[in-house]
Amino acid sequence: MGVLERVFHSVLFEVLAVSLSIAGLAIFTDHDVARLSGTMIVIATMAMCWNYLFNLIFDYFVKGERVERTVMVRVVHVLLFEAGLLLATVPVMAVMLEVNLWQAFIMDIGVTIFVTVYAFVYNLTYDHVRVWVVNQRQAAA
Repeated sequence: MGVLERVFHSVLFEVLAVSLSIAGLAIFTDHDVARLSGTMIVIATMAMCWNYLFNLIFDYFVKGERVERTVMVRVVHVLLFEAGLLLATVPVMAVMLEVNLWQAFIMDIGVTIFVTVYAFVYNLTYDHVRVWVVNQRQAAA
């Protein structure tokens, strides 16, 4: 993947993740949607930066075609990514939503569990759609 595609991959991932996370937090907490939206946009910005850097590093160490990655490699990928992100986002969530660190941790764990499953499905789908698009472009050329 080139730089432009990595940026596209990250932005699409975050737009969908933010929208779904705001909806989930609005259902399960008493925070208003405006405050949740601001918080999740900040968290998403942090996640996009981390996503780009983490995937660059991960791809350096895990060679080969992405579409050929095993389920175990994908599970390790998403768990490492989310653990790193969680360390940075709990304090931010606590400050922005004016809750204590424990409450922020619980809310962030809920978002993290959702996003972990979402990330697995998103990346698996993206990789396969990417191969299809590349094959279609090559066939048309």
